[in-house]
Amino acid sequence: MRHRVANSLQIIASILLLKAGSVTSEETKKELRAAHQRVMSGAAVQGHLQASDGIEQIEIGPYLTKLATGLASSMVGPKQSIDIKVVSDSGALPTSHAVSIGLIVTELIMNSVKYAFPQPRASARIRVTFEKAGADWKLTVSDNGTGRRQSHEPSMGLGTALIAALAKQLDSVIAEESTTRGLTVEVTRASFVSRLPHAA
Repeated sequence: MRHRVANSLQIIASILLLKAGSVTSEETKKELRAAHQRVMSGAAVQGHLQASDGIEQIEIGPYLTKLATGLASSMVGPKQSIDIKVVSDSGALPTSHAVSIGLIVTELIMNSVKYAFPQPRASARIRVTFEKAGADWKLTVSDNGTGRRQSHEPSMGLGTALIAALAKQLDSVIAEESTTRGLTVEVTRASFVSRLPHAA
């Protein structure tokens, strides 16, 4: 069943990409390409779950690293160099929680790649950190880009709504800090004090 789902996601992604190439509206092209990236991230998550068939807990560090590597190879073009790295505490989470966190990370990395670096720069970086203490955890995705500007995704965009819904499922809260040195988004379950460095 998981194999069929993965194949279906690949087919849907291909259709979206073909449709994006055939429409004339730039706005529609953007939306179709964004939808393609979301489907591809879902396919990546599904592929990881297929490799972990029968496992109720997933090691979060390797999982997020694989996800970020896949996004970097599919989204970062040859004209832009963005260093995307994951730093994570060891430990496992229930599969359902890991999937939701993976989708949040996907949305946040996509936003940073698309909006944080309007001009190519050699030092561009995105950092994903995951810290765990018992049942509590903190996910941080930060970049050293231009911060949130008018060119960024609107505050009530699809990606923002998706992140909010996933965070609610995880009983976590979202905090955002935007400066001229970059954007940092934190998703925290319970009270947590960060130890790991951010991009800015």
